[in-house]
Amino acid sequence: MNPLHRSHRMPFGSQLEPGGGVHFRLWAPSARQVSLCLEAAELPMPAIGQGWFAVDVPEAGAGSRYRFRIDGGRLVPDPASRFNPEDVHGPSEVIDPAAFAWADGDWRGRPWEEAVIYELHVGSFTAEGSFAAVAGRLDDLAELGVTAIELMPVADFPGRRNWGYDGVLPFAPDSSYGRPHDLKRLIQAAHARGLMVLLDVVYNHFGPEGNYLHTYAEPFFNAARRTPWGPAINFEGPDSEPVRSFFIHNALYWLEEYHFDGLRIDAVHAIDDASTPDIVEALAAAVRQGPGRQRQIHLILENDRNQARYLGRDAEGAPCCATAQWNDDFHHPLHRLLTGEAEGYYGDYAALFGAPARHLARALGEGFAFQGEFSPYRGHVPRGEPSDHLPPTAFVGFLQNHDQVGNRAFGERLGQLVPPEALAAATAILLLAPAPPLLFMGEEFAAAQPFLYFCDFEPQLAAAVRAGRRRELARFLAVTAADGPAQPSELPDPNAESTFAACVLDWASRLAPPHERWLVFYRSLLAIRRQQIVPRLRGMKSGQAAWDTLGEAALEVAWRLGDGSRLTLLANLGAEPVGPVAPPPGVAIHRSDSLTAEDLAAGRLPPWSVAWVLDAAARSGRAGP
Repeated sequence: MNPLHRSHRMPFGSQLEPGGGVHFRLWAPSARQVSLCLEAAELPMPAIGQGWFAVDVPEAGAGSRYRFRIDGGRLVPDPASRFNPEDVHGPSEVIDPAAFAWADGDWRGRPWEEAVIYELHVGSFTAEGSFAAVAGRLDDLAELGVTAIELMPVADFPGRRNWGYDGVLPFAPDSSYGRPHDLKRLIQAAHARGLMVLLDVVYNHFGPEGNYLHTYAEPFFNAARRTPWGPAINFEGPDSEPVRSFFIHNALYWLEEYHFDGLRIDAVHAIDDASTPDIVEALAAAVRQGPGRQRQIHLILENDRNQARYLGRDAEGAPCCATAQWNDDFHHPLHRLLTGEAEGYYGDYAALFGAPARHLARALGEGFAFQGEFSPYRGHVPRGEPSDHLPPTAFVGFLQNHDQVGNRAFGERLGQLVPPEALAAATAILLLAPAPPLLFMGEEFAAAQPFLYFCDFEPQLAAAVRAGRRRELARFLAVTAADGPAQPSELPDPNAESTFAACVLDWASRLAPPHERWLVFYRSLLAIRRQQIVPRLRGMKSGQAAWDTLGEAALEVAWRLGDGSRLTLLANLGAEPVGPVAPPPGVAIHRSDSLTAEDLAAGRLPPWSVAWVLDAAARSGRAGP
């Protein structure tokens, strides 16, 4: 097979010209003059109208390092830099995208119903903390039964360690993980193993250190609208077109130049845009009409507003905008059932309907638990839109992710918070439900390492972040401290290298008790999913589920699958037995160890027990308990 060379041409940044040299372009509407500082030379960049400055440099080429000087003073990196080898304050490097020879020309992605997603942080996934080291673990993930890896944001952030949500150069893979070709090798290696690769991208804010856009492009932000991270990005006001173009090209860049299979768009609810189409819709349209025409591209949202409008399907069942959304309404009631925690947003999952089991059952059957009901946690305002017309594949379920683990004061994983039988029951629900499941790195072997919030800011900002973190989490310490109440001073320092080091996965431990037992359990459930569930999901329609509760902590949900068969879940997520209940028709494809065949036939559900029953003979009628 002849190697492929992939490149996405953008209307900004540095572009290698076919005849040689480099074209440099910067949108700097707040600057009077801009010059290009290239190696030892400084060249004026003529204004070409509407805030743009540009210059062609025949002597420049791949590997050239450059910065822009604004109004004769501050030097800044290229906001569209493809690589910043000396971190976010240093010079940008001209990259030749065509220098990488791709060998995955036959790869067209995978259907979304096959998705089993594995979220990982490149820096703490292995001791080496690099793209190359992630590639070295792909066989383990494929053997587990994962079909997609989702990288937490890799856009260049300040310092040597960060979750990635403080990125300031959205087009540049962080140099602490490797060079651009290292990331491309990782993606190519994943495709060779049948694994999709998704990238978490942040389009709602920039990090607090290394964002120089305010220096020369004030219209990039709307100072009249605030977000938790400062002024909102200007997606709808005057001069917003270059801003929208910047982020749409960023999405296309990752999908085309790096051959990612999809994007997870962070915190859509924090994007302030009332235009039509809004930036999410415009970006999705560009993706569907671009790389999405040749291969399967998936767009996943994080959206606290539960806006089902983004998840609509066409007559053939294909996504019109986003493919799916991370479903907090699955996680939150299940977490509350497992742990009893009721602080913060977990409090909502008792106020509505009366019991968290009811929230969970509705989320399993209809997508969202909040479909316009009032949210006490959010000030008693309506939250969400009706979602029962959507298929289960429009919602991503999870027990753990970077937020739900890392935003605890001490970063405990679920295995440190609940007994094994409770965790096993919840895992069986997650991995065999029709919705695509997401695992957080190390979850499959009940990793003992926490996942803490960590960063590496300059000293003054580091002190502010440390103090702010302690203020924010002080009221939750009684809940989040595994050994009882703690003092704010006992919180791990986010900027300390030891905080990051504590989060690095210990891969050797997965083959020792009890971790090996969990690994076998996850593998076995994912094998059932692959063999029994996934082949029946294609063509699954909306409105094909029925649900009910069987007590304070027990529930029943039944789905009509795409081939007409019926899948039923019976679950008791409490410490007391439940029953008798009417046993569903079909064959049990999974039962908890504590649930015997006799119990199931008699409709008895012991504490912390789950049964999945498949009726392959059911070919007509509506699914129901």
